[in-house]
Amino acid sequence: MALSMGQKAGWGLADAGIVIFVIVKQLLIVSYLTTFLGIPVGIAGFVTTIVLIFDMITDPLIGYFSDRTKSRFGRRAPWMFVGAVVMAAGMVGLFMAPLDAPMLPKLIWVIAAFVLATIGFTMCAIPYGAQAGEITQDPRERSAMTGWRMGFATVGILVGGAVLPGLAGAFGFPMAALYVTPLMIGAIWLSLWATRHAPRIETPAQTGFAASYKLVFSNRTFVVLALAYGVMTLAVALITAGLPFAAAYLVVDDGQGALSGAAEALTVLSVLFGAFFVGAILSQVFWVLMSYRLGKLWALVLGLSAYVALLYGLSTVLPSTSVTVVAGLFIIAGVTNGAYQQIPWAMYPDLMDVTRVESGIAIEGAFSAVWLFGQKLSNAIAPALLGLILARAGWQETTEGVVPQSEAALAALQQAITLIPAGIMVVAVAVLILFYRPMAVRALA
Repeated sequence: MALSMGQKAGWGLADAGIVIFVIVKQLLIVSYLTTFLGIPVGIAGFVTTIVLIFDMITDPLIGYFSDRTKSRFGRRAPWMFVGAVVMAAGMVGLFMAPLDAPMLPKLIWVIAAFVLATIGFTMCAIPYGAQAGEITQDPRERSAMTGWRMGFATVGILVGGAVLPGLAGAFGFPMAALYVTPLMIGAIWLSLWATRHAPRIETPAQTGFAASYKLVFSNRTFVVLALAYGVMTLAVALITAGLPFAAAYLVVDDGQGALSGAAEALTVLSVLFGAFFVGAILSQVFWVLMSYRLGKLWALVLGLSAYVALLYGLSTVLPSTSVTVVAGLFIIAGVTNGAYQQIPWAMYPDLMDVTRVESGIAIEGAFSAVWLFGQKLSNAIAPALLGLILARAGWQETTEGVVPQSEAALAALQQAITLIPAGIMVVAVAVLILFYRPMAVRALA
């Protein structure tokens, strides 16, 4: 049965809520710890990494249990319904750390709230990813669904990366987080309502934990794709973790450009994310069409190659005194990032079908858990990697927002968000062409 437009769009809507927290943990945590709580950048990166590693431990468990869940609402909806509240509550608590407390109590507070939020995130994200392989087996419908998903995800990126920091500047981080939680919870709950009549697999999987994941890892084509996605995610996560620092230290506007007034009113970071939002929204239909015309793999290779070129161009511009020029490049960055956001998520459910057809067992939750494991591992590594790069260059932590940094520290930051991620993207492209492509031709024939 073909999905209606409302079901496709409704399924995509949930990611607007989920991605808000993704952006918070990728973009704001290290900067918040370093700039507002006065935590040394190396410790901030390490703490973030430890919490995200814990988050990965919960992935296979929730994937397994969601496959085996039996309820009148299906296997996935109960997890997402509760997880939305847990995720939002943890995020608000994260930004309520006592500013005047010693460093250790502040770290304990942040870690506890961060752990709670990441558990809620996993309760949403794993079942949500599993739905992509459950509600349709049509590859073209999956591309359209993922286009809707990434369109809404871009709204989440805008809220997490521009609206929340802007509100934080006016009302403080605790109130800013509280203001955006209705968007997080509402998007996920409305998505569940919109897809309540969509096809779904009602029968819980009967395979044991080890047997489920043995089936997933026997699908070697999927494993290679998941590895490639993890590599490209590392590049994107490194950029995202460094962006608040770049907005503060590498884009010092001279007040002469068309967007200078907006940067002064909204902050440079908000303007850059607004530009990114425009490019990402414009790109969604384009990447769906490219997936139809070139095939998903070659459309992804095209997007990642353009991303590499964009990062090299950005490296030649930074540091910059024109927020307008940098914002123009961020519009292009939004377009290229759209391929990374959208296409892999339309590719991996096709490989779920291969295992379901061969084994007769529906374990989409286990596939979703392994898929997100690679993403989360990269998101965990990125803050620690950024912290290590900046600490080695002599980066100075502060509780005052912005302080003078050495030329070596600024150069390290510039490379950490441009040339290093570009090199990582090149590795991902090589894996896709040299290893994934020949395996996919055989598996999907």
